Amino acid sequence: ASRQAQLMEVLKKEVRAMLTAAKAGLTPEELEEQYMGMVCKPLPLSDLGFQSTLELVTQMPEVVKVCSSKDGTLILRAISDDSTRQIAYLVSHQKVKTGTKASKKTATKANAASPTKNSKNPRNFQTLSARTPILPATVKAEVQDLLSSSPLLLMDFEKAFLRRFGRVFQYRQYGFLSMCEALRSMSDSIVFEQTRAGSLLVLRNYLANEVEQEEVPQGEAQEEEVPPGQAQEEEVSPGQAQEEEVPQGQAQEEEVAQEEEVSPGQAQEEEVPQEEEVPQEEEHQGFEQIPPTLEILPDAVQDRSLCSLPPLKRRCLVGVIVEFIVSPSQFYIHICSTEASYNLQDLMFEMRHVYSHKVASDKYIMPESAVRPGQLCCAMVSKWWYRVIIHRVINDQEVEVFYADYGHLQIVQKSWLRFLKCPYLKLPAQAIPCSLAWVKPVERTWSTAAILLFKQLCSIKELVGIVDEYVNGVLYLFLCDTSTREDVYFHSVLRDMGYADVCGENVPSQEFEELNPSALYVQPSGKQENAEVVEPDLHLQEESQDADSETAASKVNGAELCDQ
Repeated sequence: ASRQAQLMEVLKKEVRAMLTAAKAGLTPEELEEQYMGMVCKPLPLSDLGFQSTLELVTQMPEVVKVCSSKDGTLILRAISDDSTRQIAYLVSHQKVKTGTKASKKTATKANAASPTKNSKNPRNFQTLSARTPILPATVKAEVQDLLSSSPLLLMDFEKAFLRRFGRVFQYRQYGFLSMCEALRSMSDSIVFEQTRAGSLLVLRNYLANEVEQEEVPQGEAQEEEVPPGQAQEEEVSPGQAQEEEVPQGQAQEEEVAQEEEVSPGQAQEEEVPQEEEVPQEEEHQGFEQIPPTLEILPDAVQDRSLCSLPPLKRRCLVGVIVEFIVSPSQFYIHICSTEASYNLQDLMFEMRHVYSHKVASDKYIMPESAVRPGQLCCAMVSKWWYRVIIHRVINDQEVEVFYADYGHLQIVQKSWLRFLKCPYLKLPAQAIPCSLAWVKPVERTWSTAAILLFKQLCSIKELVGIVDEYVNGVLYLFLCDTSTREDVYFHSVLRDMGYADVCGENVPSQEFEELNPSALYVQPSGKQENAEVVEPDLHLQEESQDADSETAASKVNGAELCDQ
């Protein structure tokens, strides 16, 4: 009974945190989904003796208010207590539509680096302006992939996206008010054409290909029907070009040498033209058939590392998206800049085009001796290829890898790994390891409720980061949400909710001290030859005009932040 009572108290805090962050409330189904997404396990209904979510929340009258919408849908809303009243007020005053805040932006540029002594709160950094929302590079890549085969009517897009990727196109999570607005943000790659049936979404590359096919003679047009990945593959390096003539000879030798060993399934697979793209399930099966002898191509990365992005200057402002969260002391961000977004998107497309074709992919199969901790390579997950570093070998079939561009660890099959091609080494690792500045958990470690609230605050939207300092390769920064009438600083919210203590210095992250894959496997910026430097948007960086005045202002700000 005491265990159930403790579980119920913890659950009440978690439910209140989720409902407080939802301005319009949540349906019981949405509450279940959000709880699963944040805590990674379903609501403990059976452990507490309940049959449904509605039955559970009716036993939390001091936490949840059950309302009914005009259409009869049940909506769950949070009942604030003393610790959540302030955040509930801020959420209730969120804007319906984000403005440009021109006057605020002017004030930002004038006062960013040298706050005055009259500042009374975190806004002493400045009042920050919200920016135009953007789609993450991975989502852009998915949209382009969906439209690459044929155009789609706007009214059919949501169903097609759900059918293709198994989830809803959640444009609101990225800061857009409508699906049309989200898609129009990709005007550089998508064209809206008006037809009798409605708006038609067409990929610009698709239009260009149609024009070329109309202009090129029929015989040449047939040659151009070769998959783009194969065309790129032939241009990559002389070593690859020579390899193009090998498969037939190799296939004949393998038929002789492996005739007695090849299974019926393998024999059938060899009869399929190698240029044909294979579905994901069959693709994984094909990847498991590793040839007995492997020749490592000269453009395969073997003993090199990715470099990190250039360090950000202290006190600069930068747009960020939080990609992966362990706790407020351990998370990874992406810098929001057009150049960085396009570079990562282009890299993912090129890797998919090259590695998704069996002829090219088989050339980069990794021998067992190369599957070792610290090896930079690439891995296929859900038909997309990602740059990864092997963290540890689990068993004969599995390895744990670190995603250099996204920041998380995951266990994958060895058969999904391939050598990374040298050209894909140029772009620096895009994930930046971070800790929230000037905060520490009230207890020894962050509570589940604190982590849940932090994830809710970050959600999938652009935030403003204020750089404080780097400690042991970890970026300590303040995070601010500017989509509300009043700018919301996350360290203040965590403190007001009773989850964190705000101090005037950065406490080294216990989580990163235990394991920081970026520090282990990614070189500091400038140590890698021919690395591309990817800077954040310049208009978001505000430098101090005087280093001494900045130092003085920092001390003043430190005291004021602690008083918040």
